[in-house]
Amino acid sequence: MPFPQPLLPLPRRSSPQLPLPPPRQQSSPQPRPPPLPLVDSHPPAAAPSPSSTVIPQPPLPLPRRPFPLPLPPPPQLPYPCHCPLPLTLDGPKPVLGPIHTEGRNYTYVCDPERFAIMGLAVDDFVYCDNSQPYDVRVADLVGCMTLPEKVAQMGDAAIGVPRLGLPKYNWWSEALHGVSKVGDGATWFGGVVPGATSFPMVISSAASFNETLWNTIGRAMYNLGHSGLTFWSPNINVARDPRWGRILETPGEDPFLVGRYAANFVRGLQDVDGQETAADLDSRPLKVSACCKHYTAYDLDNWKGVDRYHFDAKVAAQDMEETFQRPFKMCVKDGDVSSVMCSYNRLNGIPTCADPRLLYQTVRQEWQLHGYIVSDCDSIKVIRDDHKWLNDSPEDAVAQVLRAGLDLDCGVYYPSTAYRRWGKEKVLRWDPGLPITWQGEHLHRQSYRVSYRRCKTGHCFLKNDFATLPLNTQKIKSIALVGPHINVTTTMIGNYEGIPCGYTSPLDSFSREVSVNHQQGCDVHCNDVSNFSSAIDAAKKSDATVILAGIDLSVESEGHDRDDLMLPGHQVDFITRVAQASKGPVVLVILSGGPVGILFAKNNSKIQAILWAGYPGEEGGHAIADVVWKAAHDMVHILLRRRTSDDIDAATPERRSEVPGKTYKFYNGTTIYPFGYGLSYTQFTYTLVSATRSFDIKLEHSEYCQPLTYQPDAYQPPCPSIIVNDTKCQDQIEFQLKVDNAGAVDGTDTILVFSKPPAEVVGAPIKQLVAFQKVFVPAGASQTVNFAVNACEALELVEQTAYHVLPSGQHEIVIGDDEAVSFPVQMNIHY
Repeated sequence: MPFPQPLLPLPRRSSPQLPLPPPRQQSSPQPRPPPLPLVDSHPPAAAPSPSSTVIPQPPLPLPRRPFPLPLPPPPQLPYPCHCPLPLTLDGPKPVLGPIHTEGRNYTYVCDPERFAIMGLAVDDFVYCDNSQPYDVRVADLVGCMTLPEKVAQMGDAAIGVPRLGLPKYNWWSEALHGVSKVGDGATWFGGVVPGATSFPMVISSAASFNETLWNTIGRAMYNLGHSGLTFWSPNINVARDPRWGRILETPGEDPFLVGRYAANFVRGLQDVDGQETAADLDSRPLKVSACCKHYTAYDLDNWKGVDRYHFDAKVAAQDMEETFQRPFKMCVKDGDVSSVMCSYNRLNGIPTCADPRLLYQTVRQEWQLHGYIVSDCDSIKVIRDDHKWLNDSPEDAVAQVLRAGLDLDCGVYYPSTAYRRWGKEKVLRWDPGLPITWQGEHLHRQSYRVSYRRCKTGHCFLKNDFATLPLNTQKIKSIALVGPHINVTTTMIGNYEGIPCGYTSPLDSFSREVSVNHQQGCDVHCNDVSNFSSAIDAAKKSDATVILAGIDLSVESEGHDRDDLMLPGHQVDFITRVAQASKGPVVLVILSGGPVGILFAKNNSKIQAILWAGYPGEEGGHAIADVVWKAAHDMVHILLRRRTSDDIDAATPERRSEVPGKTYKFYNGTTIYPFGYGLSYTQFTYTLVSATRSFDIKLEHSEYCQPLTYQPDAYQPPCPSIIVNDTKCQDQIEFQLKVDNAGAVDGTDTILVFSKPPAEVVGAPIKQLVAFQKVFVPAGASQTVNFAVNACEALELVEQTAYHVLPSGQHEIVIGDDEAVSFPVQMNIHY
C-alpha cells in the first residue's frame, strides 16, 4: 500500500518582517564530521492514486519550550585561560557561525544572505518572523514539513530540510566538567577556541558542598559557535556500589546532595540572568539546554560478565523512591532541566527507555518536564538486540519507545526504521509529533565566548597526624616525589574531557618550591617492582616524601567496573616500603574517583598524612602542591564511605532488592571513614544557640493516619504517620549554631545537618542529609549560622510501600559527620 508524502505548500507571511541580524562576512568553514547517514531512506512518493489509502495524522503538538533570544554578555571571570586567545570580550568579534551553507559560515538560521544563496526568500517563511509568537513560528515550520522530513529530524544527527532553509543539527554535546570533545561532531576545538577549561571531575567538585561553585561551573559552558546548544550533562546517578566505574562522573552516594548538585549545575548551564523564573515555564528562555542522565537505577557498567546492555536492576519500590528517583525529581522540579536521558538497563524487567510509567507518567506528567526525553546512544538497538525484550522487530521496538514517551533517539533507529515501507503503518499510526528541534534557540543563536577560568577546589584530608601538613618550607628543603602519578596530566582531567587550556602536573608545581628528587617507582598497575629501589633511595635522602598513588581510567571508567577496591598490583607494598625508608614525614596523595582500600595507610604511623585528590582537573598539580605547602582555607568531605574489602567483596549487583542496603543511610557495617568525613587545617567547634524542638500537627477531615512497622515491644503512637503529600506542611525546624574557629589559621567550615527518625521504626534510614552550609571563620573568631528547613522534608521517610510519610515520635537533628551537636525534635500527630 503506497504511503502518500505530498510536499506541503509554503505559506506566505501574514505580517511584516522585523529586522533580522545583518549578513555575516564569509569565513572559512571549519571541518566537522558528517552527520550519521540515514539508513534505507526513500525519496518522496508520487502523488496518491484515487485507490490509495491515506493514514490520517492527528494535529502535531506544539513544542513545549521556546528557546532564547540574544542574551546579555557573559560575566567577567577572574581566572583567564593559560593559552592566549585572539578574542577579547570588549574587542571586535571575529565572524563566527555554526551553520554551514554553500561553503559559508552563518550564525543565524534566518539570515537573508544564507537564504538567498540557497535560492530561497526569507520573507516566504513565517517561522523566520521574529515578531510572531513562538508557537506560530513553530507551527509554520512543522506544517511545511512532510512526514518523512519530520522523522528525519528525530535522531541525534538531524539532517535538516534544505528546501525550507532548515540546516542540519547535531544534538550530542557534552559538558560534564567543561565543554567536552565527546559527541557526534557538534563540538570542535580550533580557531578562537583552542581549548576549554577542564574543571575537576564531578566527584571532586561535589565534595566541596559548594552550591555557588556548582552553579558557576555550569555558567562557564559557553559555546561560541563551536558546540551545540544541547549539552547532555550532568550525570546524576547515585553511586551506591563503590566498584562502579563511573563514580568519578557522579556527585556521590547521597540522593539529596546529588539532587542539589543537579539543580545548581543545571541552573548555571541554562538560566538567563533575570529570567530564572516565569509564570509559564514553557516560555522561559534558555542559554543552553542541559540533560540529567541516566534515568534510572543505573550504577553498573561491566562487572564480572554482567554489562549494562543486559542488566536487569531489581529494585524495590521503597528503594526507587528513597534512592533513585529523588535526584531526577529534584533536577526536573528544582533545576527545571530541559531534558532527561533514559539508561541502557532494564528496571524490574522493562527497559527504562520503553517504560511509560517512568517516562510519560512520571517524568512528563507527574514531574512536569518542560523539555524532551532522549535515549542513551543506541538504546533502542540495545532493547532489541541485547535485552531481546518481547522479541521485538525494529519497528516494534520503535513503536514501544514512542508510546513510552521517548522524544529523541541518540542513534539511527528512529529516522531509519520509520522509512521502511513495510513498517510505516505500525510505527507511524501513533504519531510521534516533533521533538524539540530547531526552535527559537536555533533561530536566534548568539555566539558567546567560552568562559575560561581555573577552578581550585579543596582536597579531602583523611589523616594529618602531628599537624604534618602544611609542610614547613623553612625546614623542608628537599622532597622525594614518588609514585605512579608524579607527572600526570591527562589523568587529572578524567573522562568526558575536552581539550584543556594547559596542564600543571604535580612535578611541575612541587619543583617550584624546593629541590625535588622524583622517581616514579612503578606505573598505576604496578606489576613491575624493579624500580622500587630508586624511589626508596630518594625517600632515604630527602627531608620529606610525597607519594602520589591511586588509579586511573584504565582501572575505573565507563564500561569498566572494578572487581574490588584494592590498589592495583604491588602499590600497597610500594607505598609501605617507601614510607618505612623515608627520612622525614610521609604524605600519601590518592588520585581516584571511587574509594580505594587505604586502611593499611591509616594504620601506618610512618604515613602521617593522607590526602584524597579525586581527579582534580587541568590545574590539579598546582592544587595538590598548594594544599601540601600552604594552609588551605577550604577542605572537602568525602561523598562515599570507605568500607572494608571483605564487606565489598560480599556485595553483588543483583542484591538490589534487599531494601535498601547500600548507601550510608542504611549501612550499619564497619567503615574506615564515614560519609561526610574530612579534616581541616584548623579546629571548629559547634555550640547550639537555639532550636525548634517540637511540633503539633492536627489532622484535617480529609487526612488519615498511615501505619508503620515497629520493633517488637516498641511503643506505637495512636497515629503512626501521615502521608506528606496529603498534608499542608509549612512548619520549619529553625535552629541557630555558633561556629568557633579554635585554630591558628582562617578556615571555611562545611556544616552538615542530618536527621534521624524514631529508633523504633523498622526499615527507616539510620540518618539522612537534610541541609548543609559553608561558613568562613577567621582564626580565633566565631560566626553564628541560621538554619530553617521544612519539617516534613527534613523528617520524612519512605516507608516500605513507597509512600513518603512523616512519622510520629522523637526525631533527632545531628550536626557534623561526627554528630558533635544534636537536639531532639518531637512530632505529635493527632486528630
